[in-house]
Formats: sequence, C-alpha cells, structure tokens
Amino acid sequence: MKTNRINKLYADMKSKYSIFLVLIVLFIISSIVDENFLSLNNLSNISRQISVVTILAFGQTILIICGMLDLSSGSVLALAGVFSVSAYIKTESIVIALMVAILVSVACNIINGLMITKFKAPPFIATLAMMTMARGAALLYTNGQNIYQIGDYIKLGQGFTFGIPTPIVFMLVILFTIWYILKHTVLGRSVYAIGGNEEAANASGINVDTVKMKAFIINGIFVGIAGAIFMSRVNGGMPNGAVGYEFNALTAAVIGGTSFTGGIGTSLGTLAGSFIVGFLDNIMVLTRVNSYLQQIIRGAIIALAVIYDIWAKSRRTKGTLGKVQAKSK
Repeated sequence: MKTNRINKLYADMKSKYSIFLVLIVLFIISSIVDENFLSLNNLSNISRQISVVTILAFGQTILIICGMLDLSSGSVLALAGVFSVSAYIKTESIVIALMVAILVSVACNIINGLMITKFKAPPFIATLAMMTMARGAALLYTNGQNIYQIGDYIKLGQGFTFGIPTPIVFMLVILFTIWYILKHTVLGRSVYAIGGNEEAANASGINVDTVKMKAFIINGIFVGIAGAIFMSRVNGGMPNGAVGYEFNALTAAVIGGTSFTGGIGTSLGTLAGSFIVGFLDNIMVLTRVNSYLQQIIRGAIIALAVIYDIWAKSRRTKGTLGKVQAKSK
C-alpha cells in the first residue's frame, strides 16, 4: 500500500513538474553552450521577445482545455493592432488605443464563438475562416500600407513600468489572470469539464455554449492586448505583421502540457513552454544555426510534443481502465 502511494505521488509529480525540469535543464545547457546566454540583457530580451506569443498562448490554453483552438489569433492581432495605432494617432491616448485593440479583437472572437456554438462549425474551420477575413480586413483598412509616425505609442511595447519592461508586466498580469480563472472560478472548472467530456458536462447542467463564448471573449481580450504590444514593438501599424504567430502560440501551449484532446493544461505550464521555445530560438541564434535548420528543429519540436501528448493520453486511458477493471473483480 505504501509503495502504491509513493508510485502515485511520483506519477503526479512527474506529470505536473516535468516541463519545469525540462526548462531548467535547457537553461543550464544553453548557459554552457554560449556564455552570452546568461547575460541580464539577453535574458531580458528573451522575455520581451516571447511576451506577445506568450499572451496569445494563454488565450490558446483556455480554448484548447475547453476542446477548441484559434487559428485566427495572428490575423486578428494584426487587425486589432492597426486599428489601435490608428486610434492613437487620432486621439493621442494610449488607453483609448488599447481599448480599441481589445474591442476589435473581442468582436472577432465573438464571431468565432457564434460560428462554433450557434452554427456548429468546427473550431478549426471557423477560426481558419476568421484568419483569412481578419487579415484581409487589416490590409483593406490600411490599403496594404504600414502606418508609421506613431509617437509615444511605442511605450506600450518598448517602455518600462516600475523598472520592468512593459510587455513583461502585461505578460505577468495576464499569467495571474488566467491562472486565477482556471484555478479558482466556476468558469475555469467548467472549461476543464467541457474539454474532458462535453456530453457529461452538458448533462451535469453546465451551459456549454455560454462557457465556450466566455472562453473566446477572454481569448479576444488577450489577443487585443498582444496586438497593441506587437505594433508598439515593431514601431508601426503593420497589417502583414504577426504571420504564423498563432502556430507559435499553439506550440508554446502544447509543449507546456496543454492537451490537444482537451481537459488538461495550466497557465504556468504554458509559460514554461513559451520560455522553452524562446530559449531554443535564442541559443540557435547565438550559435549561428542555419535559419532553414531552425525551422526544421521547430517543426520537430511540435511533432514530438503532439506525439508525447497522444502517448500520455493513451497511458492515462489505460490506467483508468485498469483501475475500473480491478475494482470490478
């Protein structure tokens, strides 16, 4: 009996904290491979560089746990960002510009949610359609031209708050927000329940469609904030910006332990996954790895993360069946 408890404790610790062990090992290896890796300036740059993708990844995390995903976040980011820059130029108010970005993004995500909940479109198809529409709308609004001369708007992505880079402050605030939602609210419990078994969640009285809409609205808020920070970091409104960011966000979430099958995932795991990707990208740049080879490595990481997710899901299923059979004997 005691051995079983120890094995169970070990299994729980492994499932919860293995991603952080990987992060620590990668950190140590990177610091050995290149001495510049450990410099405060380099680590600060990594944190700032991953901030936008990490914020997107937090939105992806709540959606994937709920059994969905968002392929449109990069395009919606661009649309929200160019509207935000335009609003700042007209009002010279960063607050108004940030609110415009959030409103535009939330509107797009509400459309995503309605397509999925009311018209029963698969999340993959609904958000793929939004990805095309949002990118087209961003290009149409700007006539395909970048917006420059954005003044103090750059403070959102390049400034400091209490001595900390502002993008990192946003990232940490959103980390706490998503952690609290998933860990300590009815909505968070409902999200896990729907991702684990939607039919059972519906039978238990959870309003599945409402929970999914709320998950998309939360994702919209995060994408809007990411859009404003991104445009500030690149010093202009770029309708063609953030191409492929949705896949980077999905990669960070999955590497961080969020299961594509739904019902499993944490905000801290996503943060760790994002830093793992950031560390890998940084050390490949520092060691001058061929850019084409970098793409191959990133793709291999995604494949390995998905394969591990499927393998872990299979093990959990077999373990559950084994317990049921043992009790029935």
